[in-house]
Amino acid sequence: MKKQTKLEQVVRKRLKALHALDSDADRLAHFYRGWASSYELDIVRSGYWGPMIVAELAGAVQTAYLDGQRAAIAILDAGCGTGLVGVELERLGFRLIDGIDLSEEMAEQARQTGIYRHVRGAVDLNAPLSDYSSASYDLTVCCGVFTLGHVRPDALRELARVTRPNGFIVASTRKSYAETACFEDEARRLQDAGVLVTAQCLNDGKYIKEDVAHYWVFQVTHKANAPTEKRL
Repeated sequence: MKKQTKLEQVVRKRLKALHALDSDADRLAHFYRGWASSYELDIVRSGYWGPMIVAELAGAVQTAYLDGQRAAIAILDAGCGTGLVGVELERLGFRLIDGIDLSEEMAEQARQTGIYRHVRGAVDLNAPLSDYSSASYDLTVCCGVFTLGHVRPDALRELARVTRPNGFIVASTRKSYAETACFEDEARRLQDAGVLVTAQCLNDGKYIKEDVAHYWVFQVTHKANAPTEKRL
């Protein structure tokens, strides 16, 4: 019991340090470079429900709305980390999964799972995904991405662009982030612009032991893939 308590304290300290990095790509990459080898063991043992819930929501969306077998559904795991969401997606029958992450070291851990079709590191989700064509994926999932010190809410627009019309984005937002970063305001702005529709939001779901999260399901419209000016 003492070891578990000590582990929780270590993880809490690391997360607090991460949240202070203010979405700085270089500092975030440096931080995860030092944590990649023990991240999965640390975060899972400290209690992390996010990947399972995001994957289960993706499964429900596919069953309810997307034609074809799960093995043929193209998925982008945005901010894949070591592959925790990918493992859950594979368990549910998904096979065409690509991963991207800011940390090359975390991406390498995801590659080692053997689950992903392709994994690319050094991808900053706060910047345009210029190497990815519009409407490339049926589903885009992101867990642990929209959290303090990491990805800004306006990244949602670019995730919508790489998702095909009538496809879906499934995302978690840690509650403390959602309240301070105005994620809901950005989602509303994109809905008003006709880029996406909020199909579902599960409020205050299990996430980690010290905080809950909101889980969002967005349906992407044809407008999401229209040419737009690059974000500065």
